[in-house]
Amino acid sequence: MDVTKQYAIAWKGLKNGTYRFDFKVDNALFEAYGSTDIKDGDLSVGVTLERGESMLSLQTVIRGTVTVACDRCLEDCRLPVAFDGTLLVRFSDEVADYDGEVMWISPAEGEVSLAQYIYESIVLSLPYQRVHPEGECDADMLHRFRIVSQEEFSQIEHDAETRAEASQPLDGDTLAQLASLKEKLKGEKSRN
Repeated sequence: MDVTKQYAIAWKGLKNGTYRFDFKVDNALFEAYGSTDIKDGDLSVGVTLERGESMLSLQTVIRGTVTVACDRCLEDCRLPVAFDGTLLVRFSDEVADYDGEVMWISPAEGEVSLAQYIYESIVLSLPYQRVHPEGECDADMLHRFRIVSQEEFSQIEHDAETRAEASQPLDGDTLAQLASLKEKLKGEKSRN
C-alpha cells in the first residue's frame, strides 16, 4: 500500500461545516519521499477542515520530533517540530500547480492528499543549523573536528623539523597531518 494514501481526506461526502482529522507520522513518510536528511520521526498531525461550497480550509498543527544528523558532531540528534499552517484547497476544472499554500483539485476528485503538504511542512520547519543543545555533542567527534591554532601548527612544524634534524624519518600520518593543517591555515589567511 502506498504510505501517502493514509494522509488523504475523503471530502466528497462531507456537508458544509467543520471536521477534525488526526494523523501519525513516522519514518515511512520520509522514506516515501526519499528523504536523506531525516532519519526517523514521531509526530502527530491535527487537521481542522472547514468545508465550504467552493473550497476547503485546512488548519494544520504538527507536533513531535525528528531524528537528523547533528551538523556539529554528526551523531543522531532529535529535534522538536512545531508547525501551524493553513492550506486552502480550491475546486476547479482547470487545475493549477500546488504552491505550498493553495492546492487546486478537480471537483470530481473525492479526496485531498495531504502527504506532500505534511512532509514539506515538517522539512521547512526544521532549523537551518541542526545541532544538539550546548554540551550534548559527542566530545570525541568534536575533538576530531577541532581547528588547530597557528601556535599549535607552529609547534607541530617545529617538532617535525626537530625530528628531521635528528634523522628520524616522519611517518606518513604526520606528513599528511602537516600538509592538511598547512592548507587549512592558508585558507584561513586568504579569507581574512
